[in-house]
Amino acid sequence: MKTRIITAVLALIVFIPLIIIGDLPLLVLSIALGIVAMSEVLKMTHTLLVSFEALISYIGVVAIILPKDFWQSGFWPATVNSQSVIYGLAFLFLARTVFAKKSFNFQDAGTLFLAMVYIGTGFHYFYLADFRGLSVLFFGMLLVWLTDSFAYFVGKAFGKHKLSPNLSPNKTWEGSVGGTVIAVVVVVTLYALTNALPYAVWDLVIMAVLLSIAGQIGDLIESALKRHFGVKDSGRILPGHGGILDRFDSMLVVMPLMAVLGMLQ
Repeated sequence: MKTRIITAVLALIVFIPLIIIGDLPLLVLSIALGIVAMSEVLKMTHTLLVSFEALISYIGVVAIILPKDFWQSGFWPATVNSQSVIYGLAFLFLARTVFAKKSFNFQDAGTLFLAMVYIGTGFHYFYLADFRGLSVLFFGMLLVWLTDSFAYFVGKAFGKHKLSPNLSPNKTWEGSVGGTVIAVVVVVTLYALTNALPYAVWDLVIMAVLLSIAGQIGDLIESALKRHFGVKDSGRILPGHGGILDRFDSMLVVMPLMAVLGMLQ
């Protein structure tokens, strides 16, 4: 527990100022987190971090995270954008299955490509949410943090029915529902009183509920990924907490959903 607390404090000391500063420092942080997260998937799949497929994965993650104005800077031809780059990388993944013979197959290509899009998209919208303002970013972050925290405490106190025993044996339906209810009430009340976002109360409630549930699904997605590859933690970069994917699993789902809900426009 002591190690977890020390790691959390040190991470927040670095993390919070970069969020507040935003712009290039936060973009660099988002790219660094994306690369580390992709490295964790590569290690799970026993892929060499200096291999051709690893290089493709890293380039893809960075290309997806970069904001749209990077591709509209005039430095690149008009036909070059994140979509065309991603398609090109998909082709390279597929071509690799031809030339690598049995060492890299379609299943390997699909796993790395999906992980690349999943991680890159999550951190792209994480950066975009901050670009739209701290109030927008913290709406998603607070929901994730509060849902996770109160789901643990409520589940510990009242949990009887397992939410997903095969993926996460300690999670319960009582904890899940309790975490969502408390997080939604706290966050919506805070934002309604401060008028930090231009939405009606019931709009905030609907978005908060959806994001809270999505965050828990994101947590289970990462649990399924680890269970599939037989690992306990995605990495060891954060002592007591695991890897980057372990800490950002919910964010990688919540931030893109905020864009779908129109909160990042």
